[in-house]
Amino acid sequence: MNIALWLQRQAQLNADRPALFSGRDMVADYGGFHQKASRVAGWLVAQGVRPGDRVAIFMKNCPDYLIAQYAIWYAGAAAVPVNAKLHGREVAYILGNSGTGVTFTSPGLTEALVEAGIEGRLVDISGPDYTAALTHAPIAEPVHRAPEDLAWLFYTSGTTGKPKGVVITHRMLMGVSLAYGFDVDEVSAEDAILYAAPMSHGAGLYNMVHVLAGARHVCPASGGFDEAEIFDLARHFGRVQMFAAPTMVKRMTDVAKATGESGEGLRTVVYAGGPMYLADIIEAVDHFGPVFVQIYGQGECPMGITALSRHDVTDRSHPRWKERLASVGRAQSTVEVRIGDETGAALPAGSHGEIMVRGDVVMPGYWQNPEATEKTLVDGWLMTGDMGFMDADGYVTLQDRSKDLIISGGSNIYPREVEEVLLTHPQVTEASVVGRPHPEWGEEVVAFIVGDADPADLDRLCTQNIARFKRPKAYLSVAELPKNNYGKVLKTELRRMLEEQS
Repeated sequence: MNIALWLQRQAQLNADRPALFSGRDMVADYGGFHQKASRVAGWLVAQGVRPGDRVAIFMKNCPDYLIAQYAIWYAGAAAVPVNAKLHGREVAYILGNSGTGVTFTSPGLTEALVEAGIEGRLVDISGPDYTAALTHAPIAEPVHRAPEDLAWLFYTSGTTGKPKGVVITHRMLMGVSLAYGFDVDEVSAEDAILYAAPMSHGAGLYNMVHVLAGARHVCPASGGFDEAEIFDLARHFGRVQMFAAPTMVKRMTDVAKATGESGEGLRTVVYAGGPMYLADIIEAVDHFGPVFVQIYGQGECPMGITALSRHDVTDRSHPRWKERLASVGRAQSTVEVRIGDETGAALPAGSHGEIMVRGDVVMPGYWQNPEATEKTLVDGWLMTGDMGFMDADGYVTLQDRSKDLIISGGSNIYPREVEEVLLTHPQVTEASVVGRPHPEWGEEVVAFIVGDADPADLDRLCTQNIARFKRPKAYLSVAELPKNNYGKVLKTELRRMLEEQS
């Protein structure tokens, strides 16, 4: 079943129900949302887009993001959401690897793709192509898709530094959406989902269940994360649900306490995407009250591994409430979760090992990458690469994130990707990148360099090749990198060196 049928059904029954908002201004009701998606889908089909084709969305948060996404699904194609913060060259790789022929963009982003020499049609939502698409003859109904058909091709970087495409099917999106209502939060037509985090990632994955319920979809007029704007919109709309990285939660708490904001109108804040420090979530709950729910997932099992309920986040009566609050919760209803040893064999409660998950929301594999798929999916289990333990009550605690992964402001940064850019400099003989704790962003990128390169030159090199948020915040010159007997760089030693300097 094509998940876009949820929009068509909502439009049939509740065409005049408010749907899309830019700030406080309504852009479309559900009837209009459906009509716009149908017309853009008709235009895509007229351009030669066929079922199974990939169509990318490289846009900042705005109502047209959802129109483009559902148009892609209506046409039977698969959406390729691309982080709007990526460098043009990074986007070029994703578009090339996915075989994308059409890309929706928003003002200010199209130029980066042109400069990168992107092949294929670029449809800027402020341009004539998109205007023509919105007035094109609509398709009659969403194209039929099987549950196992590709719906969303999500690119997540791997240890090689090259992004891998995670195949997300219509069944997976339905599973994530339906689990939301049971494991995370109830949703109704009176609710509103606020997109303050990138719609290409976790925030966008919750749009489907809100379409199913006929809820309102609110994009901040700023197109991004602004604490004052969030509080204003929450007060205006009421019953607001939003996704936020832990660093966003901390910033909201700090601003609210400084300005006297109570968080009126915030119904649920789902947090994930990085380590949430215990003191930070306690402070947030103390100020905003019982509005927080935590989830844990990966691109390979989007938003769907575990959840820590509103009750568990708020409860202070349980004798082990702090341990539970420091966990990522219990397995969501559509998956099995266990802790395995190095062979994948199940370990008893309390044992440290790799977190493993299987179920209908786990990917069938990586896009055209059987080698990576074979390493990651073992006997039906997703090997997450994350280490932790599960207590006797089923609460899972993460002890280490995926090896060497840096999480800054909720965005994943893979050191190898940055290192490969630095090593292109003729005066860099070795480079190693690690994360350093940062009070606002969680972590920041630090590069250890062997060689005589000028840090300013290295900064320019990174600016030319990777997204700005991936650039090192410091370049530390060392005579040599610490290594083990096999010649492998000891990043734990580099992190220790940083700790000694702080």
